[in-house]
Amino acid sequence: MLISGLILGLILGFIFQRGRFCVTGAFRDVWISGSTRWLTAFLVAIAIQAVLVNAMIAGGLISPGIPTLALAAVVGGSFLFGLGIVLAGGCATGTYYRSGEGLIGSWIALGFYAFTAAVMKYGFGADFTASQRNETQDATTIHGTLGVSVWVLVLGFVALVGYLLINQARRARTPLATLPPTRTGLAHVLFEKKWTPNFTAVLLGLFAALAYPLSQATGRNAGLGITTPSANIVQFLMTGDGALIDWGVLFVLGLIPGSYIAAKASGEFRLRAPDARTTVRATYGGILMGVGASLAGGCTIGNSLVQTALFSWQGWIALLFTFLGVGAGVKLFISTHRRPGAEAVAISSATV
Repeated sequence: MLISGLILGLILGFIFQRGRFCVTGAFRDVWISGSTRWLTAFLVAIAIQAVLVNAMIAGGLISPGIPTLALAAVVGGSFLFGLGIVLAGGCATGTYYRSGEGLIGSWIALGFYAFTAAVMKYGFGADFTASQRNETQDATTIHGTLGVSVWVLVLGFVALVGYLLINQARRARTPLATLPPTRTGLAHVLFEKKWTPNFTAVLLGLFAALAYPLSQATGRNAGLGITTPSANIVQFLMTGDGALIDWGVLFVLGLIPGSYIAAKASGEFRLRAPDARTTVRATYGGILMGVGASLAGGCTIGNSLVQTALFSWQGWIALLFTFLGVGAGVKLFISTHRRPGAEAVAISSATV
């Protein structure tokens, strides 16, 4: 059953690349241009996953672990992660799928992200990480703290996302003219047609929910995750410990080839070498990503997508402080480097 992780990784790598899905762009667009188009799509993915996952929990099909809140670690780690993904030019998913497109700067960021996460989880940073993660509060889920059914939060959140989608539809602009299609049928949809944020989000929400039963069938009671599996790959290469190779490792190993298939088939694969400044930023960004995600207990997938759907305190606090970290990164590394008199320009997540 471990092979299901690799298959799902291939599928989601394909989806991430074709949909240009990266949480960095979703958060960054809000800070730079005020656009919530991609942020709304991200919330759509959370909402779909929340309904499906909590239904599976209620039916006794899955029993995912939910971490007890380590407030200081989650706040500080998520903020550092937010800074890091701005420097790296992409979050965990963005770094993986852009690596599959041939972006060498993403290879650099990904390498330092995985290596630093391994250092923080298994190396000389492990004691510090454990000490911070062990400083916990008596809080796990939001609904548990409030003493209400999780479905109160699920249905309320779904209603909020529905409201945002209605408003988005009212403000929708006339689509830009596109070139005539050169392919037909499924090939056109898979490799040529531009995917909308919400279409991508629906696919992500469905497959993120599917990850739970597939993963649990192998004894791993969790959903999608990228940081720990990435660290496990590095640790396996260092130690040869086969116990580190689990469903999550095979999942992340599928992301890059899945992205490569999508990029190659759609004509978007091209090796691109970064300049010196981008290389330095990718290096520091990857390091901050590894440190931040290890302390926070997850990245924009493990926390901001997966734990939010479970309505854990860790997930929603991580989402908030990652968003704030991205905002700080925009101010420090983007806004302050514009030419004098230049206007802020929205940077689409399609370029992330």
